[in-house]
Amino acid sequence: MGTIELKSNLHQIVDRIEDDRLLRTIFSFLKERENSEDSRIWDSLTDEQKKEVLLAYDESEIEANLIEDKDVWNKLK
Repeated sequence: MGTIELKSNLHQIVDRIEDDRLLRTIFSFLKERENSEDSRIWDSLTDEQKKEVLLAYDESEIEANLIEDKDVWNKLK
């Protein structure tokens, strides 16, 4: 998938999202990385690491896989 097709697909996905909280999260994620050194992290990952990140994203789309943030913080205490 080329850059133009990727951008088009991203736009289509964002256009279908109705959840304001999710849109704000995506916006913040992209804005913070727009011009930062962290934007190069993806390029530094191995193919296997990239697959893991993409798999985690796909799995996060399934509501049953999600965990409340308060539960995560409680586990970290």
